[in-house]
Amino acid sequence: MNTIKTLIIVALIGSIQIVQAQDDNPDLYDIAGEFAFVRIQYDSYYDGGWYGGPWATDFPASDENFLRGVARLTNVRVMSKPVVLRFDSDEIFNYPFLYALEMGRNGGLALSPKELENLREYLLRGGFLLIDDFWGVRQWDAFYADFSRIFPDRELIELNADHEIFHTFYDIDGPQMIPGRGGRQGFGQAGINNATNHAILDDDGRVMVLVNWNSDMGDGWEHTYDQWYPTEYANSAYRLGINYLIYSLTH
Repeated sequence: MNTIKTLIIVALIGSIQIVQAQDDNPDLYDIAGEFAFVRIQYDSYYDGGWYGGPWATDFPASDENFLRGVARLTNVRVMSKPVVLRFDSDEIFNYPFLYALEMGRNGGLALSPKELENLREYLLRGGFLLIDDFWGVRQWDAFYADFSRIFPDRELIELNADHEIFHTFYDIDGPQMIPGRGGRQGFGQAGINNATNHAILDDDGRVMVLVNWNSDMGDGWEHTYDQWYPTEYANSAYRLGINYLIYSLTH
């Protein structure tokens, strides 16, 4: 994983600039691209629902649009299609960035002992997990009941706006509330309009897990081209996602 990160850092050296949106360009992609978007498939206590389970919400449009955004707005070369893996797969060690969402729905997570062990080792060896799109205290409690078993001796701390993760590529004023497709402008689900970011740190202070609470970057990516979805929120979703990605590749 350290070799992967070294190659990415080299690719980022030089002038990085924001470019205008353009038609999808296959030259931006690489079959052995430096970055592959890995979505995590997981089991919930009460599986089913949309798309066969919460883990697949917004898939694959969200992931593919984010990859297009990374290719257009940075010097990072990407693979054009997302990868789907589980926490107990040894393949996760080939990728420095994992994405999961909706982990507070359907009763929360149901992680096996193998998943707990594998994910703990992955994170301690330098991996990064971004958790997105769950709302309110009830979903937080459902998520945390099982997730806290990964690192029972480490707290989830709230990140302030001056944390470097908000300034690795874009300068962002801390966490941003990004509403889901059905949310009214200025409001997320259930009228919540205040997002926070929480993190689990390793012994050196590196963010291993970032939890995007009361915000929905996935919908911001998925609905990039939806005329009814406010552009300002889609833009915020890309800026945040790219900052998290660059942080994960360089720390």
